Amino acid sequence: MTDTSNQKENLAFLYGDFTISIRDPLWKDIMLTPGFSKLYRLPAVQKLGRIKQLGPTFHVYPGAVHTRLDHSLGVYHVARLMLTSFLRSEQGAMLLTRRGMLAFLAAAMLHDLGHFPYAHSLKELPLEEHEHLAAVIIQEDEQIRRTLEEIGCDVGQVCAIIDDSMPSSSEETSFYRALLSGTLDPDKLDYLSRDAYFCGIPYGVQDASYIIDRLALANRRPAVSNHALGSVEHLLFSKYLMYKNVYWHKGTRAATSMIKKALLTTLREGTIKAQDLYGIDDEQFFRLPELLDSPALELVSRVKDNQLLSCRYERQYSETEPLHQRAKRLENRLECEGKLYAALSEEYPQLKSWEVIIDIPEPISFESDIPVLDDNGTTRPFNKVDELFTEPVVQTFASTLRKVRIFGPDYLDASRLAAAVERIMLPG
Repeated sequence: MTDTSNQKENLAFLYGDFTISIRDPLWKDIMLTPGFSKLYRLPAVQKLGRIKQLGPTFHVYPGAVHTRLDHSLGVYHVARLMLTSFLRSEQGAMLLTRRGMLAFLAAAMLHDLGHFPYAHSLKELPLEEHEHLAAVIIQEDEQIRRTLEEIGCDVGQVCAIIDDSMPSSSEETSFYRALLSGTLDPDKLDYLSRDAYFCGIPYGVQDASYIIDRLALANRRPAVSNHALGSVEHLLFSKYLMYKNVYWHKGTRAATSMIKKALLTTLREGTIKAQDLYGIDDEQFFRLPELLDSPALELVSRVKDNQLLSCRYERQYSETEPLHQRAKRLENRLECEGKLYAALSEEYPQLKSWEVIIDIPEPISFESDIPVLDDNGTTRPFNKVDELFTEPVVQTFASTLRKVRIFGPDYLDASRLAAAVERIMLPG
């Protein structure tokens, strides 16, 4: 049986001690305890206010200058709302402890602590995952450790919730870890609406409040009531539209691919080391061309000044296309770029080797297997319940988003580039 007194105490705690308000344009009033307010204001956390959430997207959508600090605060807020929903259920009341909930809220606020500029764009490079870097920062920063202990958090539990490479000490910790990076996580519920809001576009905003209110636990896993199917449809379609029009917009992909090429080149040269990127903010990042001697870093300066390379080739990604198949691995992509440069440089002697960039987005998952709880207490995956987001439809959505592009200077003739692609892909 549920300990209703403990349940009521925990619910009261999630409201009673949260007396300090921060005004947020998306969620309005975000409430913190004095301890969480102190955590939020620490220098290591405030540094996130100097890293744009969407990197270079403001070159396409000028309003997209919101930061990882804004987002982190929003994730913390959504996490707190989620906890109140879970505590209404018997399973939630049995699983969640006050100390564990504090650790989860701290993890939500600190989950992006290891982010450096453009980190999401550099997944293929030999760099540490930002979750691991966040855990390292938490463990090594005395101010953060002391503040977490004052709040009543177990520092090790906070790190284990963020970094899934660390061992999980309990079922509750594993639950929070899956919740923070799952199919209906507070990260996604904040960033989709926040990014849409600041880009000034309507189709990314979704009914997050209704989804949160309809959350429940089934077999000690997060699930959503079947009454919220329409809102979950909206969430998934919002994700599709945001990728199509914002995250994988041609201009955004041009900027991020230029950054990736610049850093990959300098990492291979030994001009820069991975550790040089960790812990820096946007301003420090864009000073790298001044501090390091590498011609390829010209690409970083050009992104800063919105002098982007042009898309000279664009095709739907296809496993049957020789270039697409060969260049999907980063090492092979570099080889293909080198061959294209060699094929074009005789006709275009002003062309630089780092100005020919093949961009292939990573595969994307719509995570449409969200557990849906029916009125009888049984669960089925969302893609088996919903009539629209079936597995074939989701696969079609994902495949139409992936486009192979080749970026280069404006003067590159698109037809000559296409002909060069055909030549370098000939066998032998």
